[in-house]
Amino acid sequence: MAKWGEGDPRWIVEQRADGTNVNNWHWTERDVSGWSSDRLRQLLEGVRVEGPEGVCQLTDISKLDGEASINNRKGKLFYFYEWQLKANWLGTSSKGLKYRGTVEVANLSDENDMDDLDITASLCKDQPSTPLLDLMKKKGIQEVRRVLGEYVCQLKSEFSQGMILPTANEAKPQTQKKTQSQTSKTQISSAPKCSPSPTSCSTGVRISTCNFSLNETFQTSADELYRTFINQEFVQVFTRSVAVVDGRRGGKFQLLDGSVSGEFTQLVPDQRIEMRWRFRTWPNEHYATISLDLQDQGDETELRMECRGVPAGEEDSTREGWTRFYFQAIKQTFGY
Repeated sequence: MAKWGEGDPRWIVEQRADGTNVNNWHWTERDVSGWSSDRLRQLLEGVRVEGPEGVCQLTDISKLDGEASINNRKGKLFYFYEWQLKANWLGTSSKGLKYRGTVEVANLSDENDMDDLDITASLCKDQPSTPLLDLMKKKGIQEVRRVLGEYVCQLKSEFSQGMILPTANEAKPQTQKKTQSQTSKTQISSAPKCSPSPTSCSTGVRISTCNFSLNETFQTSADELYRTFINQEFVQVFTRSVAVVDGRRGGKFQLLDGSVSGEFTQLVPDQRIEMRWRFRTWPNEHYATISLDLQDQGDETELRMECRGVPAGEEDSTREGWTRFYFQAIKQTFGY
């Protein structure tokens, strides 16, 4: 994982001492937003359909907002793209009359299949009714969907070259161990608040546990923030490492190269996430209980985190890890 700043080294996937990224084994990212913008314009401006009603053609792209990137981690490619589009169309009826309208695409992203894209065609407000609108809704939208699918195929074929390099006779990069003195610099000095009653884990060992809470504000809607925590591709992007996330009640998750694992115990869409959560160095089979409550405040979302059952002595590193490698990473990655 990329080092977002000084923090508990157990949360960090360390780099090679010689700085070499063998075969792009570590996280590599290629920004393809510029190419995507140009290619989408070329494809969409070539859309033309005709029928008994006349001919319709997209003339220009009035809105093209979004970004696209390709990410590689340990020989696996992940494609991230999200676009909002608006194009103008000009129709010529069989009688030679001209009509103007627009086509909008609200959700071109890696999360949606082509068949699920929300594409709408409409006439400009000052235009009278015309059968050409039906032509755009039937054939025009179908053609727009086709060229957007072509863009995705080209994105995954043309720009994947060089992202994964041959691995034959190459060893995986070795990690460099940190000294105890380096590790100690990352600890937070505040004393943990431990519960007086110990908690037992499946091994039969009884341990003291701690509870803490965190509050954070994100400049995004509650539904987008909710999705960021339970969607596998979003988690892989902000952690910059391979993750397994089954975003449903009872679904398992594992991220940060296996450092973190757990299970979703309750999911209330856009409002609340509860999970059993553990760090791999904790006592065997011991999990903390974490709840994330999301309060939509309009242009922002307030998140309150409650963490119960953290092993005594692990409160500071757990608190810092959540702050840096969840909250700050999400903000830095997605601009929230």
